[in-house]
Amino acid sequence: MNRVLITSAIPYINGIKHLGNLVGSQLPADLYARYNRGRGREVMFICATDEHGTPAELAAAKAGKPVDEFCAEMHEVQAGIADRFRLSFDNFGRSSSAQNRKLTQHFAGKLADNGYIEEVSEKQVYSNADGRFLPDRYIEGECPNCGYDGARGDQCENCTKQLDPTDLINPRSAISGSTDLEVRETKHLYLRQSKLKDALDAWIDTKADWPVLTTSIAKKWLHDGDGLQDRGITRDLNWGVPVKRGNADWPGMEGKVFYVWFDAPIEYIAATAELADEKGEGAEFWERWWRTDKGAEDVRYVQFMGKDNVPFHTLSFPATIMGSQEPWKLVDYIKSFNYLNYDGGQFSTSKGRGIFMDQALEILPSDYWRWWLLSHAPENSDSEFTWENFQVSVNKDLSDVLGNFVSRVTKFCRSKFSENVPAGGEYGETEAALIADVTAKVRAYEGHMEAMDVRKSAQELRGIWVAGNEYLQAAAPWTVFKTDPDQAAAQIRLALNLIRLYAVLSAPFIPDASKAMLDAMGTKDDSWPDDVPAALGLLKEGHAFTVPENVFSKIADEDREGWQERFAGIRD
Repeated sequence: MNRVLITSAIPYINGIKHLGNLVGSQLPADLYARYNRGRGREVMFICATDEHGTPAELAAAKAGKPVDEFCAEMHEVQAGIADRFRLSFDNFGRSSSAQNRKLTQHFAGKLADNGYIEEVSEKQVYSNADGRFLPDRYIEGECPNCGYDGARGDQCENCTKQLDPTDLINPRSAISGSTDLEVRETKHLYLRQSKLKDALDAWIDTKADWPVLTTSIAKKWLHDGDGLQDRGITRDLNWGVPVKRGNADWPGMEGKVFYVWFDAPIEYIAATAELADEKGEGAEFWERWWRTDKGAEDVRYVQFMGKDNVPFHTLSFPATIMGSQEPWKLVDYIKSFNYLNYDGGQFSTSKGRGIFMDQALEILPSDYWRWWLLSHAPENSDSEFTWENFQVSVNKDLSDVLGNFVSRVTKFCRSKFSENVPAGGEYGETEAALIADVTAKVRAYEGHMEAMDVRKSAQELRGIWVAGNEYLQAAAPWTVFKTDPDQAAAQIRLALNLIRLYAVLSAPFIPDASKAMLDAMGTKDDSWPDDVPAALGLLKEGHAFTVPENVFSKIADEDREGWQERFAGIRD
């Protein structure tokens, strides 16, 4: 299909994300979006900030700001960092948008009309001092398992044990610190996922090409224990999408909001509608991506996420779509990732452990991080970031292989010929063999990218870079020039065209370096090499180029040691 819809799991609003978050969703999604654009396909790449729920309220309170103001500020921060990492979203929206509020209430109304919403009475902790029900995360106390005094009502961060608020010893309100708590009855809405179990199971069975990680998690939730459970979709909070049944009030649900997990994935659709409004376009602009009765039947929809988000995207969000009984587009492929660990432990946003996106960009440009993260993406198992591995990968792959090739070719040409593609000579058997080898490697690279095999794509791309270096070393134009300048000219002409080819192929991984190479080659032609031999002849004799500054610098031992020490502890 020539139209590709791509969504990345939306990052939570309560802070800057670490590199593990980045490689688990946004970065590989950007890789795939850039690749598809390079192939000439129409792409809609959507992400947003996830702004509702208890953590947003708590983070805003800690910052001493109204929650709406805090979210607006943090959205700008996250959008700015995403831009500096060259994440090429068509829109980076906000789940607190008016569009998402309207769509969330619309879906809830349709689900209720079709019998997929149930009112359930349940007991919940109420704080007399705060005059409100407390969500699980608003309750703190001593963990009955390990004794940690900062355990929350849903989980102890110290020992990771799952908890209920009533399990805590000496519970208190996380808002006021009050211990004047009592258990009261309240009503909430539940999505009757269990009624859609068979439909979801059958739908997932049609996705034989999905990663094992994705389908195994979905099947586990469908079949383990008592099977797929109904799930609460409302909370007693002040911040969120007000509970309505479409445009109408929902009797008994006054003062409640929809639970963040329910409205967050709907933001994928809403963020596309936000873009339409921003461009002054009508509903047809976004509906052609999301409604199968408006053209979306011709769209391939791909989602990217970490494994912790898989249950919501394989079951809960599809249940919302199916239960609406409206012609919304269901996902075609879910690319899920394991976890990236940090130097012998885990990245942790809440604990501030690891290196975070803003800190990474203070040290090195985004291409260095993009290359390492994607070439080490945790696809089949958890992977680990170590400073030693990062240094080796940058120095060998980016500096020694790619950067060195660009530098040697352009400097030699300037020295022996000029800053123009040299004329003279013809390609021989060695050049023909290189072109055939590169052609085969480009086709393999495309195959891995189409399959979203991120690490294999990186390995194949590196192999294409290596092929040019091996040719240069074997051809030795610096030696040939002494006896046959015309033949050396032909060798360098091919090598200069390889630089342009490398720029085009490398753009999804390292977009800034790609642009620098194209600029150095004096061309804006970034067309995909469907015909590799033709692509390797695009820069004609006499075409002007410049010698670029060092495309990639090496990481020195002292820099690596300093960074390792700097990021060994906890972020303030």
